Amino acid sequence: MRKGNYTYILECADGSFYTGWTNDLQKRLRLHNQGKASKYTRSRLPVRLVYMEEHQTKQEAMKREYAIKQLSRQDKMQLIRTDPL
Repeated sequence: MRKGNYTYILECADGSFYTGWTNDLQKRLRLHNQGKASKYTRSRLPVRLVYMEEHQTKQEAMKREYAIKQLSRQDKMQLIRTDPL
């Protein structure tokens, strides 16, 4: 996967969701599963990528991350179902 600006949702082993942004998605996923990317996901391994969007700029990716974090769990599940990987 090429470098870009991505907003992503991970599903953790406990069924919870984690939303983040990165400019290197493969590296970030690897770090999450090594327990090195997020305090939240560290205790909920393994995680799997269930949704992603690519953006032109870092600012757009960060803005979308914030917007997704404001959604309810049900709305996040609908987003994931609407545009599966």
